[in-house]
Amino acid sequence: MGLFDKILGEFVDIIEWLDDSNDTMVYRFERYQNEIKNGAKLTVREGQLAVFINEGQLADVFEPGMYELTTANLPILSTLKGWEYGFNSPFKAEVYFVSTRNITAQKWGTKNPITLSDPRFGMLEIRSFGTYVIRVKNAPVFIKEIVGTDGHFTTEEITEQLKSLIVTRFTDAAAEADIPIEAFARNLNELSEYVHKVIGSEFEQYGIEVTKFLVENVSMPEEIKKEIFELSRLNAVDLNRLTQMKAAKSMEKAAENESGTAGAGMGMGMGFAMANQMGQTFSGGQQPQQSQQVQSPPPIPPTLSFFAVINGQQAGPFDMNSLKQMVMQNQLTPDVLVWREGMASWTTAGQIPELNNIFGSVPPPIPEK
Repeated sequence: MGLFDKILGEFVDIIEWLDDSNDTMVYRFERYQNEIKNGAKLTVREGQLAVFINEGQLADVFEPGMYELTTANLPILSTLKGWEYGFNSPFKAEVYFVSTRNITAQKWGTKNPITLSDPRFGMLEIRSFGTYVIRVKNAPVFIKEIVGTDGHFTTEEITEQLKSLIVTRFTDAAAEADIPIEAFARNLNELSEYVHKVIGSEFEQYGIEVTKFLVENVSMPEEIKKEIFELSRLNAVDLNRLTQMKAAKSMEKAAENESGTAGAGMGMGMGFAMANQMGQTFSGGQQPQQSQQVQSPPPIPPTLSFFAVINGQQAGPFDMNSLKQMVMQNQLTPDVLVWREGMASWTTAGQIPELNNIFGSVPPPIPEK
Protein backbone atom coordinates (compact mmCIF):
# COMPACT_ATOMS: atom_id res chain seq x y z
CA MET A 1 0.00 0.00 0.00
CA GLY A 2 1.05 3.64 -0.51
CA LEU A 3 1.68 6.45 1.94
CA PHE A 4 -1.94 7.62 1.70
CA ASP A 5 -3.27 4.20 2.76
CA LYS A 6 -0.82 4.16 5.69
CA ILE A 7 -1.93 7.59 6.88
CA LEU A 8 -5.61 6.65 6.39
CA GLY A 9 -5.12 3.50 8.48
CA GLU A 10 -3.77 5.61 11.34
CA PHE A 11 -6.84 7.87 11.45
CA VAL A 12 -9.70 5.52 10.53
CA ASP A 13 -10.87 3.63 13.62
CA ILE A 14 -14.22 2.29 12.34
CA ILE A 15 -14.35 -1.33 11.23
CA GLU A 16 -17.46 -2.24 9.22
CA TRP A 17 -18.65 -3.91 6.02
CA LEU A 18 -21.28 -2.38 3.77
CA ASP A 19 -22.44 -5.36 1.73
CA ASP A 20 -23.79 -4.25 -1.66
CA SER A 21 -23.73 -7.69 -3.31
CA ASN A 22 -26.05 -10.69 -3.33
CA ASP A 23 -23.46 -13.44 -3.53
CA THR A 24 -20.61 -12.43 -1.17
CA MET A 25 -20.37 -14.86 1.74
CA VAL A 26 -17.11 -13.68 3.38
CA TYR A 27 -15.28 -10.35 3.18
CA ARG A 28 -11.92 -9.59 4.82
CA PHE A 29 -11.68 -6.04 6.21
CA GLU A 30 -8.53 -4.49 4.76
CA ARG A 31 -6.33 -2.30 6.98
CA TYR A 32 -2.74 -1.22 6.59
CA GLN A 33 -0.71 -4.13 7.97
CA ASN A 34 -3.95 -5.31 9.67
CA GLU A 35 -3.39 -2.76 12.45
CA ILE A 36 -6.33 -1.98 14.76
CA LYS A 37 -6.29 0.77 17.37
CA ASN A 38 -7.17 0.43 21.01
CA GLY A 39 -10.79 1.56 21.35
CA ALA A 40 -11.59 1.17 17.64
CA LYS A 41 -15.28 1.04 16.75
CA LEU A 42 -16.62 -2.22 15.31
CA THR A 43 -20.02 -2.20 13.61
CA VAL A 44 -21.65 -5.55 12.78
CA ARG A 45 -24.95 -5.21 10.93
CA GLU A 46 -27.92 -7.56 10.89
CA GLY A 47 -27.19 -10.60 8.73
CA GLN A 48 -23.45 -10.42 9.55
CA LEU A 49 -20.88 -11.85 11.93
CA ALA A 50 -17.35 -10.54 12.50
CA VAL A 51 -14.59 -13.08 13.14
CA PHE A 52 -11.15 -12.03 14.45
CA ILE A 53 -8.17 -14.18 13.47
CA ASN A 54 -4.75 -13.85 15.04
CA GLU A 55 -1.81 -15.36 13.14
CA GLY A 56 -4.03 -18.02 11.59
CA GLN A 57 -5.89 -18.87 14.82
CA LEU A 58 -9.62 -18.23 15.22
CA ALA A 59 -10.28 -15.79 18.03
CA ASP A 60 -13.34 -13.74 18.98
CA VAL A 61 -16.68 -13.73 17.13
CA PHE A 62 -19.02 -10.70 17.24
CA GLU A 63 -22.76 -10.79 16.54
CA PRO A 64 -24.76 -7.79 15.21
CA GLY A 65 -24.16 -4.65 17.25
CA MET A 66 -21.67 -1.79 17.88
CA TYR A 67 -18.54 -2.45 19.94
CA GLU A 68 -15.53 -0.56 21.28
CA LEU A 69 -12.61 -2.92 21.01
CA THR A 70 -10.97 -3.39 24.39
CA THR A 71 -9.60 -6.32 26.38
CA ALA A 72 -13.07 -6.70 27.90
CA ASN A 73 -14.71 -7.77 24.65
CA LEU A 74 -11.66 -9.45 23.09
CA PRO A 75 -11.09 -12.20 25.68
CA ILE A 76 -9.76 -14.85 23.30
CA LEU A 77 -7.54 -12.44 21.41
CA SER A 78 -6.27 -10.98 24.70
CA THR A 79 -5.26 -14.48 25.80
CA LEU A 80 -3.53 -15.22 22.49
CA LYS A 81 -1.67 -11.89 22.63
CA GLY A 82 -0.81 -12.18 26.32
CA TRP A 83 -2.52 -8.93 27.28
CA GLU A 84 -2.79 -8.96 31.06
CA TYR A 85 -3.16 -5.25 31.73
CA GLY A 86 -4.64 -3.98 28.46
CA PHE A 87 -2.97 -3.65 25.12
CA ASN A 88 -0.92 -0.99 23.43
CA SER A 89 -2.32 0.56 20.31
CA PRO A 90 -2.24 -0.56 17.58
CA PHE A 91 -2.45 -4.36 17.50
CA LYS A 92 -2.52 -6.69 14.50
CA ALA A 93 -5.43 -9.01 13.68
CA GLU A 94 -7.43 -10.02 10.62
CA VAL A 95 -11.16 -9.29 10.64
CA TYR A 96 -13.46 -11.38 8.45
CA PHE A 97 -17.09 -10.35 7.98
CA VAL A 98 -19.35 -13.34 7.27
CA SER A 99 -22.82 -12.96 5.73
CA THR A 100 -25.45 -15.03 7.55
CA ARG A 101 -28.32 -14.07 5.23
CA ASN A 102 -30.21 -16.66 3.20
CA ILE A 103 -28.69 -17.02 -0.25
CA THR A 104 -31.61 -17.90 -2.49
CA ALA A 105 -32.17 -19.18 -6.05
CA GLN A 106 -29.33 -21.71 -5.95
CA LYS A 107 -29.95 -24.27 -8.69
CA TRP A 108 -29.03 -27.94 -8.87
CA GLY A 109 -29.61 -30.64 -11.48
CA THR A 110 -28.44 -34.03 -12.67
CA LYS A 111 -25.95 -33.63 -15.51
CA ASN A 112 -26.18 -37.37 -16.23
CA PRO A 113 -29.27 -39.58 -15.89
CA ILE A 114 -29.72 -41.56 -12.67
CA THR A 115 -30.31 -45.30 -13.05
CA LEU A 116 -33.01 -46.78 -10.79
CA SER A 117 -34.52 -50.25 -10.45
CA ASP A 118 -38.32 -50.44 -10.36
CA PRO A 119 -40.09 -53.77 -9.55
CA ARG A 120 -42.51 -53.35 -12.48
CA PHE A 121 -40.57 -51.40 -15.11
CA GLY A 122 -37.11 -52.82 -14.43
CA MET A 123 -34.00 -50.66 -14.87
CA LEU A 124 -34.77 -47.12 -16.01
CA GLU A 125 -33.15 -43.68 -16.06
CA ILE A 126 -34.49 -40.45 -14.59
CA ARG A 127 -33.32 -36.85 -14.45
CA SER A 128 -34.18 -34.22 -11.89
CA PHE A 129 -33.55 -30.57 -11.05
CA GLY A 130 -34.58 -27.99 -8.46
CA THR A 131 -33.44 -25.15 -6.20
CA TYR A 132 -32.10 -24.72 -2.69
CA VAL A 133 -31.38 -21.96 -0.17
CA ILE A 134 -28.30 -21.86 2.07
CA ARG A 135 -26.81 -19.66 4.76
CA VAL A 136 -23.70 -19.73 6.93
CA LYS A 137 -24.67 -21.26 10.28
CA ASN A 138 -21.24 -21.63 11.92
CA ALA A 139 -18.90 -18.85 10.76
CA PRO A 140 -15.64 -20.16 12.34
CA VAL A 141 -16.18 -23.65 10.87
CA PHE A 142 -17.04 -22.18 7.46
CA ILE A 143 -13.87 -20.07 7.42
CA LYS A 144 -11.75 -22.99 8.60
CA GLU A 145 -13.18 -25.66 6.26
CA ILE A 146 -14.05 -23.66 3.13
CA VAL A 147 -12.80 -20.07 2.96
CA GLY A 148 -9.25 -20.31 4.29
CA THR A 149 -7.40 -17.07 3.51
CA ASP A 150 -9.70 -15.96 0.67
CA GLY A 151 -10.41 -12.29 1.27
CA HIS A 152 -13.53 -12.14 -0.91
CA PHE A 153 -15.42 -15.42 -0.98
CA THR A 154 -18.57 -15.72 -3.15
CA THR A 155 -21.19 -18.41 -3.70
CA GLU A 156 -19.77 -19.11 -7.16
CA GLU A 157 -16.67 -20.60 -5.54
CA ILE A 158 -18.65 -23.27 -3.70
CA THR A 159 -21.76 -23.95 -5.80
CA GLU A 160 -20.18 -26.68 -7.93
CA GLN A 161 -19.03 -28.56 -4.86
CA LEU A 162 -22.48 -28.23 -3.28
CA LYS A 163 -24.24 -29.34 -6.48
CA SER A 164 -22.10 -32.49 -6.68
CA LEU A 165 -22.91 -33.28 -3.06
CA ILE A 166 -26.65 -32.71 -3.63
CA VAL A 167 -26.82 -34.90 -6.76
CA THR A 168 -24.96 -37.72 -5.01
CA ARG A 169 -27.26 -37.65 -2.00
CA PHE A 170 -30.36 -37.23 -4.19
CA THR A 171 -29.42 -40.40 -6.09
CA ASP A 172 -29.18 -42.37 -2.87
CA ALA A 173 -32.36 -40.84 -1.45
CA ALA A 174 -34.40 -41.50 -4.61
CA ALA A 175 -33.43 -45.16 -4.47
CA GLU A 176 -34.12 -45.49 -0.74
CA ALA A 177 -37.34 -43.45 -0.59
CA ASP A 178 -39.41 -46.51 -1.66
CA ILE A 179 -41.68 -44.40 -3.89
CA PRO A 180 -43.12 -46.07 -7.05
CA ILE A 181 -41.73 -44.44 -10.19
CA GLU A 182 -45.19 -43.30 -11.33
CA ALA A 183 -45.72 -41.57 -7.96
CA PHE A 184 -42.63 -39.35 -8.16
CA ALA A 185 -44.53 -36.49 -9.82
CA ARG A 186 -47.21 -36.30 -7.12
CA ASN A 187 -44.76 -36.79 -4.26
CA LEU A 188 -42.26 -33.99 -4.99
CA ASN A 189 -42.85 -32.41 -1.58
CA GLU A 190 -42.23 -35.70 0.24
CA LEU A 191 -39.14 -36.37 -1.88
CA SER A 192 -37.85 -32.83 -1.23
CA GLU A 193 -38.26 -33.25 2.53
CA TYR A 194 -36.55 -36.64 2.48
CA VAL A 195 -33.52 -35.37 0.53
CA HIS A 196 -33.39 -32.23 2.71
CA LYS A 197 -32.94 -34.37 5.82
CA VAL A 198 -30.24 -36.46 4.18
CA ILE A 199 -28.10 -33.56 2.95
CA GLY A 200 -28.63 -31.37 6.04
CA SER A 201 -25.97 -33.07 8.16
CA GLU A 202 -23.53 -33.12 5.22
CA PHE A 203 -23.70 -29.34 4.78
CA GLU A 204 -23.38 -28.65 8.50
CA GLN A 205 -19.93 -30.23 8.45
CA TYR A 206 -18.86 -27.16 6.45
CA GLY A 207 -20.70 -24.68 8.67
CA ILE A 208 -23.56 -24.29 6.15
CA GLU A 209 -27.29 -24.77 6.74
CA VAL A 210 -29.71 -25.72 3.96
CA THR A 211 -32.80 -23.73 4.93
CA LYS A 212 -34.89 -24.93 1.97
CA PHE A 213 -34.54 -27.68 -0.63
CA LEU A 214 -36.94 -28.25 -3.51
CA VAL A 215 -37.20 -30.98 -6.14
CA GLU A 216 -39.03 -29.18 -8.94
CA ASN A 217 -39.18 -31.94 -11.55
CA VAL A 218 -38.39 -35.61 -12.10
CA SER A 219 -38.36 -36.68 -15.75
CA MET A 220 -38.22 -40.17 -17.23
CA PRO A 221 -38.09 -41.79 -20.71
CA GLU A 222 -41.15 -41.28 -22.90
CA GLU A 223 -41.83 -45.01 -23.25
CA ILE A 224 -42.06 -45.35 -19.47
CA LYS A 225 -44.46 -42.40 -19.35
CA LYS A 226 -46.73 -44.03 -21.94
CA GLU A 227 -46.74 -47.32 -20.05
CA ILE A 228 -47.59 -45.55 -16.80
CA PHE A 229 -50.48 -43.74 -18.51
CA GLU A 230 -51.80 -47.07 -19.81
CA LEU A 231 -51.69 -48.57 -16.31
CA SER A 232 -53.50 -45.57 -14.87
CA ARG A 233 -56.30 -45.96 -17.44
CA LEU A 234 -56.69 -49.64 -16.59
CA ASN A 235 -57.57 -48.66 -13.04
CA ALA A 236 -60.39 -46.41 -14.22
CA VAL A 237 -61.68 -48.00 -17.45
CA ASP A 238 -63.33 -51.37 -17.95
CA LEU A 239 -60.69 -53.78 -19.26
CA ASN A 240 -63.00 -55.43 -21.83
CA ARG A 241 -64.03 -52.11 -23.36
CA LEU A 242 -60.43 -50.95 -23.55
CA THR A 243 -59.46 -54.19 -25.30
CA GLN A 244 -62.30 -53.81 -27.82
CA MET A 245 -61.34 -50.24 -28.63
CA LYS A 246 -57.72 -51.23 -29.18
CA ALA A 247 -58.80 -54.13 -31.40
CA ALA A 248 -60.96 -51.81 -33.51
CA LYS A 249 -58.09 -49.37 -33.98
CA SER A 250 -55.72 -52.19 -34.94
CA MET A 251 -58.15 -53.52 -37.55
CA GLU A 252 -58.68 -50.09 -39.06
CA LYS A 253 -54.94 -49.50 -39.27
CA ALA A 254 -54.43 -52.91 -40.90
CA ALA A 255 -57.12 -52.16 -43.44
CA GLU A 256 -55.47 -48.88 -44.37
CA ASN A 257 -52.30 -50.76 -45.31
CA GLU A 258 -54.15 -53.01 -47.80
CA SER A 259 -54.10 -51.99 -51.47
CA GLY A 260 -56.99 -51.74 -53.95
CA THR A 261 -60.74 -51.90 -53.62
CA ALA A 262 -60.71 -55.26 -51.87
CA GLY A 263 -58.61 -53.88 -49.05
CA ALA A 264 -60.88 -50.89 -48.68
CA GLY A 265 -63.94 -53.13 -48.64
CA MET A 266 -62.41 -55.44 -46.05
CA GLY A 267 -61.50 -52.46 -43.89
CA MET A 268 -65.03 -51.10 -44.12
CA GLY A 269 -66.49 -54.52 -43.31
CA MET A 270 -64.31 -55.02 -40.23
CA GLY A 271 -64.95 -51.45 -39.14
CA PHE A 272 -68.74 -51.86 -39.43
CA ALA A 273 -68.64 -55.19 -37.60
CA MET A 274 -66.57 -53.84 -34.76
CA ALA A 275 -68.65 -50.67 -34.56
CA ASN A 276 -71.78 -52.80 -34.34
CA GLN A 277 -70.29 -54.92 -31.57
CA MET A 278 -69.04 -51.91 -29.60
CA GLY A 279 -72.36 -50.13 -30.02
CA GLN A 280 -74.15 -53.10 -28.49
CA THR A 281 -71.63 -53.28 -25.65
CA PHE A 282 -71.82 -49.61 -24.67
CA SER A 283 -75.56 -49.15 -25.19
CA GLY A 284 -76.63 -52.42 -23.58
CA GLY A 285 -79.33 -52.82 -26.26
CA GLN A 286 -80.22 -55.87 -28.38
CA GLN A 287 -79.40 -56.11 -32.06
CA PRO A 288 -81.45 -57.97 -34.66
CA GLN A 289 -80.70 -61.66 -35.16
CA GLN A 290 -79.17 -61.03 -38.59
CA SER A 291 -76.69 -58.49 -37.18
CA GLN A 292 -75.68 -60.84 -34.39
CA GLN A 293 -74.72 -63.56 -36.90
CA VAL A 294 -72.05 -61.39 -38.58
CA GLN A 295 -70.44 -60.24 -35.35
CA SER A 296 -66.99 -61.51 -34.51
CA PRO A 297 -66.44 -63.04 -31.05
CA PRO A 298 -64.79 -60.72 -28.54
CA PRO A 299 -61.11 -61.25 -27.69
CA ILE A 300 -60.31 -63.91 -25.12
CA PRO A 301 -60.00 -62.18 -21.73
CA PRO A 302 -56.48 -62.16 -20.29
CA THR A 303 -55.61 -64.82 -17.74
CA LEU A 304 -55.49 -63.47 -14.23
CA SER A 305 -52.12 -63.87 -12.55
CA PHE A 306 -50.74 -62.43 -9.36
CA PHE A 307 -47.36 -61.76 -7.81
CA ALA A 308 -47.06 -62.57 -4.10
CA VAL A 309 -44.67 -61.76 -1.25
CA ILE A 310 -43.43 -65.17 -0.03
CA ASN A 311 -40.92 -65.23 2.83
CA GLY A 312 -40.24 -61.53 2.36
CA GLN A 313 -39.41 -61.93 -1.37
CA GLN A 314 -41.41 -61.18 -4.51
CA ALA A 315 -42.49 -64.38 -6.27
CA GLY A 316 -44.63 -65.21 -9.29
CA PRO A 317 -46.58 -64.56 -11.31
CA PHE A 318 -49.01 -67.36 -10.31
CA ASP A 319 -52.20 -68.28 -12.16
CA MET A 320 -55.42 -69.14 -10.33
CA ASN A 321 -54.73 -72.89 -10.23
CA SER A 322 -51.29 -72.31 -8.73
CA LEU A 323 -52.78 -69.97 -6.16
CA LYS A 324 -55.29 -72.63 -5.12
CA GLN A 325 -52.46 -75.10 -4.56
CA MET A 326 -50.60 -72.46 -2.51
CA VAL A 327 -53.69 -71.93 -0.35
CA MET A 328 -53.98 -75.68 0.29
CA GLN A 329 -50.30 -75.79 1.26
CA ASN A 330 -50.83 -72.75 3.56
CA GLN A 331 -48.32 -70.74 1.51
CA LEU A 332 -50.98 -68.19 0.58
CA THR A 333 -53.19 -66.74 3.32
CA PRO A 334 -55.54 -63.73 3.33
CA ASP A 335 -52.77 -61.68 4.98
CA VAL A 336 -50.19 -62.25 2.21
CA LEU A 337 -49.46 -59.19 0.01
CA VAL A 338 -50.31 -59.68 -3.68
CA TRP A 339 -50.22 -57.53 -6.83
CA ARG A 340 -51.29 -57.86 -10.45
CA GLU A 341 -51.09 -55.59 -13.47
CA GLY A 342 -53.53 -52.71 -13.09
CA MET A 343 -53.29 -52.46 -9.29
CA ALA A 344 -51.82 -49.26 -7.86
CA SER A 345 -50.06 -50.95 -4.93
CA TRP A 346 -49.57 -54.21 -3.05
CA THR A 347 -52.71 -55.37 -1.19
CA THR A 348 -53.48 -58.27 1.15
CA ALA A 349 -54.99 -61.25 -0.66
CA GLY A 350 -58.11 -61.20 1.52
CA GLN A 351 -59.09 -57.81 0.08
CA ILE A 352 -58.96 -58.94 -3.57
CA PRO A 353 -62.44 -59.96 -4.82
CA GLU A 354 -61.00 -62.39 -7.40
CA LEU A 355 -59.24 -64.34 -4.65
CA ASN A 356 -62.16 -64.64 -2.21
CA ASN A 357 -63.47 -67.75 -3.96
CA ILE A 358 -60.07 -69.45 -3.65
CA PHE A 359 -60.01 -69.21 0.13
CA GLY A 360 -63.62 -70.38 0.35
CA SER A 361 -63.11 -73.38 -1.99
CA VAL A 362 -60.27 -74.96 -0.02
CA PRO A 363 -61.53 -77.62 2.48
CA PRO A 364 -60.62 -77.13 6.14
CA PRO A 365 -58.02 -79.39 7.80
CA ILE A 366 -59.15 -82.95 8.63
CA PRO A 367 -60.16 -83.04 12.31
CA GLU A 368 -57.98 -85.13 14.57
CA LYS A 369 -59.51 -88.38 15.90
